[in-house]
Amino acid sequence: MTTTSKNLTRLQRNVAFVSAVLGATIALGGCKTVAQERGLAAPEDYRLRHPIVVEERLRNTEVFVGSARGGLTATQRADVIAVGQNWLREGTGVITIEVPANTPNARAAKDSNREIHALLAATGVPAQGVATRNYTPKDPALFATIRVSYPLIGATAGPCGTWPDDLGASIKNRAYFANKPYYNLGCASQRNLAAMVANPSDLVQPRPEGPVYAARRTFGLEKYRQGQTTTTSYPDADKNKISTVGQ
Repeated sequence: MTTTSKNLTRLQRNVAFVSAVLGATIALGGCKTVAQERGLAAPEDYRLRHPIVVEERLRNTEVFVGSARGGLTATQRADVIAVGQNWLREGTGVITIEVPANTPNARAAKDSNREIHALLAATGVPAQGVATRNYTPKDPALFATIRVSYPLIGATAGPCGTWPDDLGASIKNRAYFANKPYYNLGCASQRNLAAMVANPSDLVQPRPEGPVYAARRTFGLEKYRQGQTTTTSYPDADKNKISTVGQ
C-alpha cells in the first residue's frame, strides 16, 4: 500500500469517527429537547395547574377626608371599627395609618387621625398595635386619603385568563387531540374558593374538634329513655304546600 493510500484510509476513518460523534450528539440533544418539552407540559389536574397559595398580604382601607371636614362620617366610623375587629381576629402585624401631608386636606386628615386612633382603641386594639406615619402623594395638589392597612394570612390563586392554546381543533393545539383539559379550566373555581374561605389554614389542615353540645345530647337521650322519637318535628313544614299528591 502506497503512502497516498494510507493517508486516504486514515482520512476516511477520521471522517467516519467525526460523523459518529456528531450523530450521537444530535441524538442526545434531541432527547434532551423532548425531555424539556415534557417537563414544561402543564399538569392535567387543575389543582396543580392553578394551586391555591397561602401567603401574607396587606388589607387596605381608604378613608376619604375632605379639606374642610375634620371628623369621620357614620359610614367611615363603621369601616374603622370593622378594621379593628378584623385585626383582632386575623391580623399578623401592626395597623399602619398613613396620613397625607402637604396636601389641601392635611389638617383635616390630622384631626380625623385622632378619631381613628380612638375608634381602634375602643375595639380593643392596643396602643403598640398601631403605627402612624405621614406620606406625600406624587402631586400634593391632588386629593389624598388616609390609608389604614395591616398584614394578614390570606389565600389566593391565579391569575386566570391564560389561554396558551386554542380551544377548538387546531394543528397547534395538541391538548385537543389528546383529549386533555384546556389550561384555564378550573382557575376561576380555585380563585373563588381562595376568596371565600374564612380561615386559610383550613385549606392546609383540619381544625381540632370542638366541645359537644351537651344540652342537646342530654335532651335526645332523655327522649330515647322515655321511648319517644328523637327526631325534630316541624309542625309548620306542610303549611306552604300547594298539593297533597302523594300523601
